[in-house]
Amino acid sequence: MHRAEEFRRPGGLRIGPEVSMDYPIWDVAVGGGVLIGAIAVLHVVVSHFAVGGGLVMAWAEATLVRRPDPALRALLKRASLMLILVSTVFGAISGVAIWFVIGLVHPAATSALIHTFVWGWAIEWAFFLLEVVTALAWYATWDRVRPRTHLLLIVLYAFAAYMSLVIIQGILGFMLTPGRWLETRGFWDGFLNPTYLPGLLFRTGVCLLLAAAYLTLAALRERDREARSRLVRFLARIGVAGILLATAGLFWWKGVLPAEVQANFLGAKPLIASLATGWRHMFFSLGAAAVLALLAALFPRSVRWPQAVLALLAAFGLLGGYERAREGARKPFIVRGYMFSNGILVSEIPALNRDGILSKARWAAHEAGRDPVSRGRAVYRAQCAACHTLDGYLSIRKMTAAADADFLSLFLTSLRDDGAKWTAKPPGKPDFPFMPPFVGTDEELSALVAYLDSLKVPKPEKTAEATRAH
Repeated sequence: MHRAEEFRRPGGLRIGPEVSMDYPIWDVAVGGGVLIGAIAVLHVVVSHFAVGGGLVMAWAEATLVRRPDPALRALLKRASLMLILVSTVFGAISGVAIWFVIGLVHPAATSALIHTFVWGWAIEWAFFLLEVVTALAWYATWDRVRPRTHLLLIVLYAFAAYMSLVIIQGILGFMLTPGRWLETRGFWDGFLNPTYLPGLLFRTGVCLLLAAAYLTLAALRERDREARSRLVRFLARIGVAGILLATAGLFWWKGVLPAEVQANFLGAKPLIASLATGWRHMFFSLGAAAVLALLAALFPRSVRWPQAVLALLAAFGLLGGYERAREGARKPFIVRGYMFSNGILVSEIPALNRDGILSKARWAAHEAGRDPVSRGRAVYRAQCAACHTLDGYLSIRKMTAAADADFLSLFLTSLRDDGAKWTAKPPGKPDFPFMPPFVGTDEELSALVAYLDSLKVPKPEKTAEATRAH
């Protein structure tokens, strides 16, 4: 039986249960993190375009209602099919794919997010349903309803799409900066976390930038040079506005991050070099997008399709770099300060050090034999396989190839923790900030060392024939 403890706010809203379930590990050759990342990158880009496209098209159609413009109307009608395909087809399919994959790769984190924000998810799904219905109705009613009725449909779509972003941002920000939720377990304390508003501002800017870049590409099909120039300038101004919002949100977001999070990818000696590199590349994308948008606003006649494609790629790079920094800066947590990337709760550390990790991971304990190597493999699957693979992404075989048993034992011992360094105020600085602590008994640590040591592939000895040939 698993112990469950429910939390109730003074106002009566129940958040919970807080429970660490016995979920097995889904072994993926490429690594679960890589699989999630590949699907998430596509979905994030598509969803931000869907939000930005709705905002820009609603703004443009409102302009049409006040002042007819055949070229702008033709652009919206031409681009509306792409908006439908992106938001209602690809967006929906990739969204379902994310839920399917995260439920298999990291069921503990998925369960925690659902329990904590169940009503938030329900509201977001209701907005997505409104988004799909209004998008289809808007596309199907060109030239069939009055202009103001048609405008109402795209306004409702833009509202529903943006409200989906408003809700999802609260949950995404919570995973990096849960704030007071760690003490109160309150819905609003987790949702309105320190990075909520900065992240929302940044994402709003990127949404506008993505939509402006794509619509510029579509606007270049306009044959009338004067009309094409007018459309490009209109969209470039939206792109500039998006860049300004994204830049303000980005620096605000960085400023509210806790010092231990910033240390992962900022400063003279960042703890995770790959994150620091990605952060710098993100600013290259931001600079490129700003230059291209300004040039398009000042010299719209000179814009050609390669510039529009570059602007679109720069927007992709900006969003991708931010997501990489946001996801990587959580290490070693999946929900910072609450749940490690292997599904172990911070609050469980003392009990698991006493009873052993296999007392929780019954599925792994069932596979364990009596010999140390077999038991060590079970410990590895329970505690390490969420991030590492044997020979693929973050290959544990390659990482331990040059280490002897004494070194492995010393290294794992350095990761031992009684929970104090993760609950101290202010937070302590563990020796390996990007790795969860080793949790378990001394016997399990020794068994894990034996298993890791057994993974070494002995160097093949030269045969007599090969020696003579040499």
